Amino acid sequence: MKASRGRMSAVVGWVKRQPPKVKAFLSVVAGMAALVFLRFVVYDHDNLFVAAEAVHALGISVLIYKLTKEKTCAGLSLKSQDLTALFLAVRLYCSFVMEYDIHTLLDSATLVTTLWVIYMIRFKLKSSYMEDKDNFAIYYVVVPCAVLALLLHPSTAHNIVNRIFWAFCVYLEAVSVLPQLRLMQNTKIVEPFTAHYVFALGVARFLSCAHWVLQVLDTRGALLTALGYGLWPSMVLLSEIVQTFILADFCYYYVKSLVGGQLVLRLPSGVV
Repeated sequence: MKASRGRMSAVVGWVKRQPPKVKAFLSVVAGMAALVFLRFVVYDHDNLFVAAEAVHALGISVLIYKLTKEKTCAGLSLKSQDLTALFLAVRLYCSFVMEYDIHTLLDSATLVTTLWVIYMIRFKLKSSYMEDKDNFAIYYVVVPCAVLALLLHPSTAHNIVNRIFWAFCVYLEAVSVLPQLRLMQNTKIVEPFTAHYVFALGVARFLSCAHWVLQVLDTRGALLTALGYGLWPSMVLLSEIVQTFILADFCYYYVKSLVGGQLVLRLPSGVV
């Protein structure tokens, strides 16, 4: 066990010493290798979506434990939770009027939980909320997502307003974690429960991205055609990739901290 941990530490140390361009290349290679592995190991790629939802639920469970047992919301971004509630509410509306399915039930449960977290941060645990550190201006992401949705949205037969809402929630989900990352960068130190929660988000979004990419490969691009024509299908796939890479840097430092046996995650400058 100690020998394997030592080898892992050596690998992490070698990666850490590499210049940014090499790190970016290694990240792309690792992502592609993981996709190839999943393609041959997971026969039904729809299971990847189920796995993504399960990991996300696990992350939310950690968050609930932190708020109820630890009685603190220190390190959590209220703005990220607000953005999450916003895109979930819009997606639920689209789901009800466009394609009611199992995703509707899953999103309903996630929205209820997110609203509860917002309530706890705003009222019950307000004294421990790091408002001065949670200083990301959310209009920097809401406004561009709204403009992008007006310009690039599905070309299906649904009502134009519903199609714009659908595009808006796809774009907003991709960047909703940015305030949380900004808060952690401001504090430089991330306590365990918050780190576990954000890492779970990273894993869930990678699995969701893998689900989309592998589905596109399996259908030889037919899935993209089913989403409509123009740039919209590519934007959906790009959004999945973007939200995965946004969290990739944090996940690297999380694993590095875990391998090093550190309970508290310390982020260097420039991670976010």
